[in-house]
Amino acid sequence: MLPNRLMAGLDERRLRNFLIVFFLALAVPTAVLIWQAYSQLKWEAFHEYQGDAEELTQRIDASVNVAVKSADASAFADYAFLVVSGDPSANFVQRSPLSTYPVAGEVPGVLGYFQVDSKGQFSTPLLPPEGTEASNFGISEDEFGQRLIVAQELRNVLADNRLVQTRETTRLRRALAPPASAAPDVMEMEADRPSEIVVSASGDKDATDRSDLAATSRQAAAEETYSQQVFDELKLLRSNSSEKVDNESDLAATLKKEGESFEAKGPMELGSAEGRASSPERSKRKEQSALPEPVADAINEPIANVAGLTDLRISTFESEIDPFEFSRLGTGHFVLFRKVWRDGERYIQGLLLDQDVFIAEMVDASFMGTALADITRLIVAYEGERIRTFEGRGASRRSYSDVNIAEDLDGSLLYSNRLSAPLQGLELIYSVKRLPPGPGASVLGWVTVVLAMVLVGGFAILYRTGLSQISLARQQQDFVSAVSHELKSPLTSIRMYGEMLKEGWADESKRQSYYEYIHDEAERLTRLITNVLQLARITRNEPQFDRRPVNVGELMNVTESKIATQVERAGFALRMSTNQDAIAATVNVDTDCFVQMIINLVDNAIKFSRNAENRAIDIACQRLADNRIVFSVRDYGSGVAKDQMKKIFQLFYRSESELTRETVGTGIGLAIVHQLAVAMDGGVDMINASPGAEFRFWFPAVE
Repeated sequence: MLPNRLMAGLDERRLRNFLIVFFLALAVPTAVLIWQAYSQLKWEAFHEYQGDAEELTQRIDASVNVAVKSADASAFADYAFLVVSGDPSANFVQRSPLSTYPVAGEVPGVLGYFQVDSKGQFSTPLLPPEGTEASNFGISEDEFGQRLIVAQELRNVLADNRLVQTRETTRLRRALAPPASAAPDVMEMEADRPSEIVVSASGDKDATDRSDLAATSRQAAAEETYSQQVFDELKLLRSNSSEKVDNESDLAATLKKEGESFEAKGPMELGSAEGRASSPERSKRKEQSALPEPVADAINEPIANVAGLTDLRISTFESEIDPFEFSRLGTGHFVLFRKVWRDGERYIQGLLLDQDVFIAEMVDASFMGTALADITRLIVAYEGERIRTFEGRGASRRSYSDVNIAEDLDGSLLYSNRLSAPLQGLELIYSVKRLPPGPGASVLGWVTVVLAMVLVGGFAILYRTGLSQISLARQQQDFVSAVSHELKSPLTSIRMYGEMLKEGWADESKRQSYYEYIHDEAERLTRLITNVLQLARITRNEPQFDRRPVNVGELMNVTESKIATQVERAGFALRMSTNQDAIAATVNVDTDCFVQMIINLVDNAIKFSRNAENRAIDIACQRLADNRIVFSVRDYGSGVAKDQMKKIFQLFYRSESELTRETVGTGIGLAIVHQLAVAMDGGVDMINASPGAEFRFWFPAVE
């Protein structure tokens, strides 16, 4: 309850303005605190997923390093088809571990292994030595044909990128045509492209043809000089590209040039464009290598018998091997290559990788197995050029609780880092698609909802309470005015008629009417005081009832005796009617309170139907099917307006202004009827009876 002193100076407009200011004074700081809490949760979630992206990048880098390290462990001799097993003095040779078909390796997406000598001549461990039959090594004609196709593809890729000699002189098998049954596709390829690899399992060619081809080779070699510097240029291009990317203001600017825009947001850098995964130690190594060198045609013997040949010569030498380097070719392939020195001559050894397979197995598989796939998109870039984008899992997999708490971060850079050497040209870039709430977001959300409900509901209640207090204060003022009027008028009349009787100014014929008038006014004062006292007890929650079972017929008789004279003197006819089923019923009421309710309703009927054509008051009683006893009081006046039908039972409510009203009363009569009916387990309502109004109240019958 608001203080009366405060309410006395307020009206509806001032109360509304006061509460709005008070509401804003509480709501604005609360909203700021909640916003700050949400921002903190947003950045906590952001940095949490940023850590996940960093951990995933390190895990991908570690797996790539393991694969590259395994490939780098291959010896120089492993890039030949035959290698010496165990002690070189044992003269036992076997197939190289890199000669297996289908091509396999620790590095995903490997298409095949190759070696390029200083003259640009291409070789691969997939194919047996020149002049040998594949069947001697347990290779069928079909398999040999497939090996030819793979070798042809390897050389084509290297030739297209100028990494091997492009003329016919670089053929692995000079003047050796593949058998038609073994590799028809290779024959077609040879016809279409004269510079392709031509390999055969047959060695039955004329020596004259070989001499002619050798002469042709020497002539072509004289016309074109091959240089391994092409591989050095791959490294140079990568270095220049890396310098270009590192000199940009950030990675976002570089990617923006390629059509991808990332905006760093927040109080700190959202990702690291310059970071590198920790690189393991990489240095040159020296190793002792041994290769079989056949004498005459000994190598034509089956592989099972080679170890027993006495004319097989094993050449032992020391080689110096550089660590692997990595580059992306113009054809879209990845290449891992290393430089090897043997007897002062440099060789290039390496493997070609399918870009899509390599990225899918090394990056995509790891990325899709993490929660990052639900919230980020992953871009794989090589030297600032985007080569693959993973959108992650689709929106259909989201649950109803997966809400975005940071729409302003959509599309922003979460984390970026390059892999360690030799794959430092590859860069993994994570951008935010949506940022799900952290563990405390749901709690903060509920707190926000509860606070909003409390603030809005509380101020709505305060506003309605304030309005009711203002209305009550006005009604109390009207009540005081009405009571003063109601007390002053009868007291003035009683005093005037009493003085006239006292002074003997009235003759005998008028004295009786004066006595009756004084009696009526005294009764009126009594009813008014009774109502005020009853209101005071109800307001203090101290009603005093003497409830007991009373026969309905007896109640109607008592009521008639109490109000008959009042109705008659007011010039109205009183009509009583009781349903036969109701006469024998019993209700549990306080008789005095019941009579007070009837008197108040009759007073109200008389006041508002003085000008009615039918000056009558109907009091009836009936029993309903639900075992309720309904009492009604009807007049034939003007009735009650529809907009006031629910207000007339409110305390102090009057349909007329205190300054212009024509009827007497205090506005508490009907309110007391309502409160007494409810207090005795009953109810009250009214209807417009056309003409007039009918007030009804009821109580449950006692069985």
